[in-house]
Amino acid sequence: MALSPAEWTAVLLSLKVAAVATLATLPLAYAAAYALARGRFPGRWLLDVAVHLPLVLPPVVTGYLLLIAFGREGALGAALDAIGLSVMFRWTGAAIAAGVMALPLMVRAMRLSIEAVDRRLEEAARTLGHGPRATFLKVTLPLSLPGILAGAVLGFAKALGEFGATITFVSSIPGETQTLPLAIYGLLQTPGGEDAVVRLALVAVALSVGALLLSEWLTRRAARRLA
Repeated sequence: MALSPAEWTAVLLSLKVAAVATLATLPLAYAAAYALARGRFPGRWLLDVAVHLPLVLPPVVTGYLLLIAFGREGALGAALDAIGLSVMFRWTGAAIAAGVMALPLMVRAMRLSIEAVDRRLEEAARTLGHGPRATFLKVTLPLSLPGILAGAVLGFAKALGEFGATITFVSSIPGETQTLPLAIYGLLQTPGGEDAVVRLALVAVALSVGALLLSEWLTRRAARRLA
C-alpha cells in the first residue's frame, strides 16, 4: 500500500495547491462575507451572485471562464503576460481554480459567523470611545473567529478535492498541475492502475475526513475561548 514517487508528488502538490489557494482566498472571502453581512449598498445582490456562482455553475464552466480570463487574450492574462507572469498550465493556475471553487463555502461560513456577532457589543465598544476600525479589530473580528477557522478548513478541503475547473483551466500535467483528483482520474483511464487508484482514494478520504474533524475541533475550541 506504499505510495510510489509519482503518487507522493500528486499528494504533496495537492496539499501545496490547497494551502496556497486557502491562504490567498481567505482575506477576499472575509471581506466579501463582511460586505454581505453588514453592507447596505447598491449592487449588493450582484456581489452575492458573483460569490456564489461557482457553487452552482458546473465546474467545467468555471474552468472555461478562468481560461478565457487568464488566457493570453484575456484581460487578466494579458496583464500578467505584460509583466512576464503566466498561470496557464502551472500549479499557480491550479491554486487559482481551487481558490475560486472554495470561495463560496468560505464566505458562507464567515458570513454566518459575522451575522451572529451581537451588535450591542459593537455599540458598547463605540460608546467607550472606539472608532469603527478599533471596534472591528477588537470586537467583530475576534467574535467571528470560529467562522473564519471553519471557513478556512472547509475551503482547504474543497480546494483539495477540486477537479473540474482545474483540469479545464490548466490541464493535468504530472508534477505541475496534476493534483490528487486529477491523478486518480488519469489512473482510472490506465490499464492496471486500480491498485494506485485505491491507494490515492484512501489518501483523499483520510485528508478530507481529517480536514472536517479539524474544522469541527477548531470551531468548538474557538467558541469555548470566546464564551
